[in-house]
Amino acid sequence: MIQNKTDLKEYLEMDRIALGRQGKRIKLFGDEIWKFEIILRKHEYYTNCSKNIFQKLMKKIYGFRHHYWGLKLGFDIPCNVFGGGLRINHLGLIIINKDARIGDWCDIHQAVNIGQNIEPGSVPVIGNNVWIGPGAKLFGKIEIGDNVMIGAGAIVNKSFKDGNCRIAGNPARVVSNEPNVYKRCLYN
Repeated sequence: MIQNKTDLKEYLEMDRIALGRQGKRIKLFGDEIWKFEIILRKHEYYTNCSKNIFQKLMKKIYGFRHHYWGLKLGFDIPCNVFGGGLRINHLGLIIINKDARIGDWCDIHQAVNIGQNIEPGSVPVIGNNVWIGPGAKLFGKIEIGDNVMIGAGAIVNKSFKDGNCRIAGNPARVVSNEPNVYKRCLYN
């Protein structure tokens, strides 16, 4: 969670690396996902650190921009859900519950839904270095460990706490005990 300007800079740098951006400049045309992630991180910062009137105003401005860009790109991603190093691969529908918690270096594709089951607060907790394939659905009070690959179209409604595996299917099951080895080691 972003608590100060140092955290904000760290999260933005991790996101830039995850998206494979070489320079720190944003293109005037294109780069919509990178623009969205910057707005998301700044909204998180001002949401968590609003103390004076200027910061509260900036929270409102970035809240509006976050909402606008989310509608434009098809993302429903609330503040303070993802750790650093978020990689959104494609434009298209992504819906995340506001109470879900997802670790660092998450690689997420389109048509993913991470949501609540029937009971309030029963949402997934997902570890670090997780790859979530297109169309995957994760719901309920489940835990996904570190270094997991979730296959395209998987329906995940039970925990895989141990991590270091590949899961797929409906309902999801372990299909390989090989961990997600696609780590972003560039960041120190």
